[in-house]
Amino acid sequence: MVREWNYLRVLACLSIVFLHSTTNMGRQLGLPDSELYTLARVLLCYATPTFIVLSEIILANRYPDKLPEGFFRKRFKFILLPYFSFAIIDALVKNYIDPNIIVSQKIVDNMFFGQFEGYFILIILQFYILHYIVVTFNVSMKTLLPISFFVMCIHLMAFNSGFQFLQDYTKYHKLFFTAWFGYFTVAFIIGKYYKEVLHFLEKNKWLPFLCMFFSIAIIYINFQNGETGVHSRRLDLYAFTIFLSLSVLSLKRYFIDSKIINLISNYSLGIYLVHWQVQRLIAPYAGDFFGRNSIGVIGLFIISLLLTILIIKIISILPLGAFVVGNTKRRSYQDKKKALPAVS
Repeated sequence: MVREWNYLRVLACLSIVFLHSTTNMGRQLGLPDSELYTLARVLLCYATPTFIVLSEIILANRYPDKLPEGFFRKRFKFILLPYFSFAIIDALVKNYIDPNIIVSQKIVDNMFFGQFEGYFILIILQFYILHYIVVTFNVSMKTLLPISFFVMCIHLMAFNSGFQFLQDYTKYHKLFFTAWFGYFTVAFIIGKYYKEVLHFLEKNKWLPFLCMFFSIAIIYINFQNGETGVHSRRLDLYAFTIFLSLSVLSLKRYFIDSKIINLISNYSLGIYLVHWQVQRLIAPYAGDFFGRNSIGVIGLFIISLLLTILIIKIISILPLGAFVVGNTKRRSYQDKKKALPAVS
């Protein structure tokens, strides 16, 4: 695996665990009455779209012209099956916390409507289908890029505008690829022309960071104007996500091969799926033990991360464990130290 991809994946993964630590500790002790704290939570919402973007960057870099035979079969085993597994696990945990929950109905909602934290997998799978369409029919990015951004803007503005006839479907609107379409096209371009992008970033080291700080300023202005929603479907997160990703990729030469980074990277899908369940179960005890929100968030983050990694390790060595927590056996950067695939 390419080093900078590992680092970006780990950054996104740890960010989502930390964000959910603030959420679950807030449910126990209440969220601090602080604009800065809420703004930090908003910025941490970049994590899920970054994880989705990186999946397409890697896909477009490896397969810019054609998907290999068996591609979708492999993704079904190591991505969709874990999604189904945790759709069931989430329903059982939810029923444990709230016995009034109807498990069968919750499983259906989770599996078919993404009503749990694994919903992002449905977005990634739609990106795979989009990628197949783009490379099969040689769709021009010059045409698709502006169209995708326009469609995404319309989708997000419509569902965030408060139109009454859309409110009954608000919890489903994040599932459609149109809400993330702009991410797909930019990620495809970055991945397909990865060497060229890295060369550009090497010559203009300051540019992605400058753009990232400008995007933070836009989020801050919107926040001050009342857009305080803590979720990843904020339109102003788009630029922040893209430029933060480019900033991390531009640091390629500074990244060292690290066993810890490789471990978390390999476990990242499992961490996304498992940590939410762990946090829901231990947050009440963490709240009682730590007693203060800021310390509790850090404590819950560390404990839930370690427990999550331990659970994934145990499950991964069981028969069929990869179909529950995903493939954790990807080789490290040093093991796969080869030239990047040629781009056209």
